[in-house]
Amino acid sequence: MNDVALMEASLIAAVDAGIEIRHSLFDRFFAAYPDRRASFISVDAASRRMTDETLQMMFGLASGESWVWPLVTELVFTHRNYGALPIAEYDAFIDMTVEEFGKAVGAAWSAPVAAAWRRNADALKALIRKARTEWASAMPAGAPQIA
Repeated sequence: MNDVALMEASLIAAVDAGIEIRHSLFDRFFAAYPDRRASFISVDAASRRMTDETLQMMFGLASGESWVWPLVTELVFTHRNYGALPIAEYDAFIDMTVEEFGKAVGAAWSAPVAAAWRRNADALKALIRKARTEWASAMPAGAPQIA
């Protein structure tokens, strides 16, 4: 089975389980980065969007979707509004998303499924790094830089 089929089957299993991972995901993220909570005006709204977008971008990468790169570049740029976000926070959030998703999927989470999500999580992290580099080089001298 290819990554798309494995990931799609796990998404269906997650829907069938009826578990929202955003609560446990954000609990973990704020436990690891407690100072970041103040950056969120509405954790409820942000948790829905960030969780969905992260899963969608990973699935989009597996599917070869052309919309993923523009979305990543936009998100990296707009995240500047929250200050200099360390790359470790991006990495941690993506890793936590995969881990919490795996818990929600339960028995449908196999080694091949986990590997498919991990490959695309790594690809997403690489795109974030690329976007940060490209934005940093495109910004005029003296503009706030992306950390």
